[in-house]
Amino acid sequence: MIRSKDSARGLVGLTAVFAALLIATIACQINLGGAKPPGEPIPTHSATTSDLTQVWKSAIEGALTTGQVMVILDEVQLTTFLAHRLEAHETPLLIQPQIYLRQNAIQVFGTTERGFLKANVLLAITPLVDSDGNITLELTKAEFGPIPAPNALKETISAVLSEAFTGSFGSLATGIRVTSLAIHDGQMAIVGELR
Repeated sequence: MIRSKDSARGLVGLTAVFAALLIATIACQINLGGAKPPGEPIPTHSATTSDLTQVWKSAIEGALTTGQVMVILDEVQLTTFLAHRLEAHETPLLIQPQIYLRQNAIQVFGTTERGFLKANVLLAITPLVDSDGNITLELTKAEFGPIPAPNALKETISAVLSEAFTGSFGSLATGIRVTSLAIHDGQMAIVGELR
């Protein structure tokens, strides 16, 4: 009989521990960890997309006399652009985004939260210039904790970056045929000519 009471107490104690863990899990987020940022945090500034619009506009004005267009974008400009675009969504897919221009790639780092899950995300995107002088983006790496990055996140980041380089104020909208693109030391240089 003593063993039965001890077993019952042990079962009750074990059940209480599991119940406490379940309640703690529901009440708190589970941080899956995930990717590490590739560098120090990139600051943002209060500017809007008008900054990138002005960069492209100045490059076009310069091309009217030289025939050559040169645009230099940096990590702060692109991080600010991405942060403003994502903030427009009620529930952004990426929180505190950071864009690093390193290792010939655009590296996008941030945190994503879905329900009670939270994870760091790192996407590496290689910009390429096709034979028509257009910039295309190729996702080469996606780290999202122990599980694959959601397709919606990949598509959203790709769409925002495509807009920055080829969209409403990028190379296609401004009539630039890109001849080369280079990423080095936190900057991206885009060289082209008017179409």
